Amino acid sequence: MSILVLFFAGSFTSAHADPSLPIVNYEPFYSIDVYPVQHKLVVWKQGKKIKTYRVAVGNPSTPTPVGEYIITYKGKNWGPSFGPRWLGLNVPWGSYGIHGTNRPYSIGQHQSHGCIRMFNRDVMDLYEMIPLGTKVTIYGHVLGDLNHHPRRLAEGDVGADVQLIQSRLKSAGYFTGAINGKFGPLTTRALMNFQRDQQLPRNGVVSEKIYEALGLME
Repeated sequence: MSILVLFFAGSFTSAHADPSLPIVNYEPFYSIDVYPVQHKLVVWKQGKKIKTYRVAVGNPSTPTPVGEYIITYKGKNWGPSFGPRWLGLNVPWGSYGIHGTNRPYSIGQHQSHGCIRMFNRDVMDLYEMIPLGTKVTIYGHVLGDLNHHPRRLAEGDVGADVQLIQSRLKSAGYFTGAINGKFGPLTTRALMNFQRDQQLPRNGVVSEKIYEALGLME
């Protein structure tokens, strides 16, 4: 079986964290592209590529969120794990950002909990260059690497894949909650009702059978 090629993008509310600086509107002068598979972050200025950095990204169980986001706050010295600088993204299901690290050996690998790690010298450079409101596009497939099975999802999980499941369940008339990428009790209830009608085990777990039934795999 193969996963349908998907790119999930949209405008979201800010992550749940206290901003260090005011939130501003989208700044078109700069933009950032992140390519998790290549562990690469590219900075564009008025459509011209000006910087490329090597980064670390999320591991398969806590992937870096795919989609289009905005840098909504910037902070300094949040702790050794985050390095000297933090650029926060408005991901709706948690606090994700671009930051430094006290584990430089992780750069170039899938080792984070979803954030984008940079060498400390690089994130300081990026911090000074990039204004609030800059668009960040993270490329990839919502359901993960096409060479692997999509994540099994259950209550407590978060991510773009959860958001996609919620969207499909809502379109089918099962889910009435907010499509926020957070797998909570309402998502579980909707999924179990869908499983009942599809004559599948009512265990509240998104398996490959569920992805298939929702038209997300072929």
